[in-house]
Amino acid sequence: MENKEALSAVEERLKSTKDRRMYERLQTIRLRLMSVPVNQIATIMCRSERTIRKYIHAYEKDGISGLIIRVSPGRSPRLTKAQRDELKRVIVNQVPADVGFTARFNWTLQLIVDYIERTYGRKYSLRGASKLMEHMDMSYTKPTYTLDAADSVKQKQFVEETFPALKKG
Repeated sequence: MENKEALSAVEERLKSTKDRRMYERLQTIRLRLMSVPVNQIATIMCRSERTIRKYIHAYEKDGISGLIIRVSPGRSPRLTKAQRDELKRVIVNQVPADVGFTARFNWTLQLIVDYIERTYGRKYSLRGASKLMEHMDMSYTKPTYTLDAADSVKQKQFVEETFPALKKG
């Protein structure tokens, strides 16, 4: 009697799920509840017997909720939280020239990759650095300046402080 109730519960869930992987797991349990041997289920589902046994064990332990696919924790980050916070602080508050790069006024992914390798000894690809910036809630935009909207007094002061030789001439 219990087996029939469990089978009908699994079949109801099969009808409502839209996730292909969950459907596969439910189908595995359905076949098992119908007394199909594990090796035949593995053949039908094109999975190893070990995988099928894991599904069955998860179902026996926690029911249908044991079959729910949880998010994989993934690889641990190369930089610690403190290092990422420090990196963000450096990128936001300093220009590359402040940390030893020659005549660079804007951070680029390549400069960030070089800075990380030099400072923390970790290698990143450009794509990896891009993803790191994304995870740190930072985005790259090409700097655009509109001189028409700039304050002429501040511009003059900037030029005088930055290029003192121009002030005399």
